[in-house]
Amino acid sequence: MKLYRSMAAGVGLLTISSALMAADESPVDVVLIGGGTMSATLGTYLQELEPNWNVALFERLGEVAEESSNAWNNSGSGHSAFCEMNYTPQLEDGSVTIDRAIKVTEDFEVSRQFWAHQVDQGVLHDPASFITSMPHMSLVWGDEHVNFLRERYAAMHQHPFYEQMEYTEDRDTIRQWLPLVMDGADEDQPIAATRMPIGTEVNYGEITRQLIHSLGDNDHFTLSLNSEVRGLDRNDDGTWKVTVADLANGEKEHSVNARYVFIGAGGAALPLLQASGIPEAKQYAGFPVGGQFLYTTNPDVVAQHRVKAYGLAAEGSPPMSVPHMDARMLDGQPAIFFGPFATFSSKFLKNGSWTDLFGSMTFSNTWPMMEVGMDNFNLVQYLVGQVMQSDEDRMEALKQFYPQANPDDWKLWTAGQRVQIIKNDPEKGGVLQFGTEVVASEDGTMSALLGASPGASTAPPIMLRLLSRVFPQQIESAAWQEKLHEIIPSYGQPLADNPALLRDLRRRTANSLALAGGGPEPTTLEQAVKEEREEGDAPSEEAIEPSGPVAGESRTGTDT
Repeated sequence: MKLYRSMAAGVGLLTISSALMAADESPVDVVLIGGGTMSATLGTYLQELEPNWNVALFERLGEVAEESSNAWNNSGSGHSAFCEMNYTPQLEDGSVTIDRAIKVTEDFEVSRQFWAHQVDQGVLHDPASFITSMPHMSLVWGDEHVNFLRERYAAMHQHPFYEQMEYTEDRDTIRQWLPLVMDGADEDQPIAATRMPIGTEVNYGEITRQLIHSLGDNDHFTLSLNSEVRGLDRNDDGTWKVTVADLANGEKEHSVNARYVFIGAGGAALPLLQASGIPEAKQYAGFPVGGQFLYTTNPDVVAQHRVKAYGLAAEGSPPMSVPHMDARMLDGQPAIFFGPFATFSSKFLKNGSWTDLFGSMTFSNTWPMMEVGMDNFNLVQYLVGQVMQSDEDRMEALKQFYPQANPDDWKLWTAGQRVQIIKNDPEKGGVLQFGTEVVASEDGTMSALLGASPGASTAPPIMLRLLSRVFPQQIESAAWQEKLHEIIPSYGQPLADNPALLRDLRRRTANSLALAGGGPEPTTLEQAVKEEREEGDAPSEEAIEPSGPVAGESRTGTDT
């Protein structure tokens, strides 16, 4: 049977099926655990690839997208490495490597294609409700950091991904870009900034709600809210017994058999993966880090800041701690967020339990956790300092970005929890990892996503890699290949090596998503290549020279 009811943003579909109530029924094809961006994305892929597969999604809260995917619980940045300087480390010789940035940008281009396809198919609606154009900026102060940003720009601007990047050390230009930052700023302090006009602000909660709502239109999909997964046990036939507690009905338990299980439960993914008993889970531990933001909705202030401006992270801090002042669009309401300020809680979820951390500690992962603590003393110092901050300390941090900030305009908000991966390396011992990682059993029937960054913004490519790991035979089939090329036109072709295809797809996705950079579309890729050659817009030697511009000069990349 089906039960329809209202959700926070639009109309949602809640499907309760009696077929899910007994473990002796035929197994469902896939169980998705967690009603966030990852499960919604994987479910959407599977519905296109195998529309007749039975897919069941279990969410422990009363709505989907209420943990890390919720717009209030993340930065809302379309993480594409345009402004996040932690993706472009400086080497000992002073040069800057952009290898990781290229990978992140490549992934975000896949996300744009996935979302654009869903809009074209009528799965996602009203692009402005979940994605908007928002320039991404990197901002630094002081001679040393200005030199770094200059080197970063020189390395990035010559790559097709970043040819639209602008760089300046000119205070008047930066004042035009960032009036709040420059009002009252120290006139004698060196400053530099880069700007990418094609950055985005993304509401991942809205994407999640719309994807899951569309999944509910298929009779083969079931969504169960207030449903907490408490057991994952392997059956004799190789399927999985998933034990679920109905939190709205006295925690009454029932079980579901599934051929495949994916755990996309954010911080709760690690304990659930451990509960499955697969040996691959033994090498992992987790370290929870929370975050807080200062925010304002004062219209006079918000109107003066229409960018996402990122600074440099403190030494030893995790990537998610990079200070940034972001223009936001929170379910239709413009705002500015500044932060994050790290917090510590033993919870693995914002709505989790204080026992989460201790419950995840096992004989095999406790010592690696201790090794990480000893080897990352800077991180420990950073977290202690953050936890000890007062309201006055947080305002002082804000005033480094916005010198004239009025404390009366700003409120403190506690965002979501993130769990950083600790992995037991055979040679190095416990290693703290700041990215995300797909973990799967040897046969692929049990899988999970661990880690925190870049997270939701690259959910489509992450889930694409999971499909390859979990369904190796199906993904090689002609039917899956054809469909995947429809969903992701660049599938199998690195855009970093295909400038013409990159420009064509950026234009097409911008048109579908109503973003900056759209325009008339060539009828064929060959026409796109011809246009590129006729434009002759390869960056000049002057545009990429390492020395950078002198003060008072703004350097702008080609706007395609």
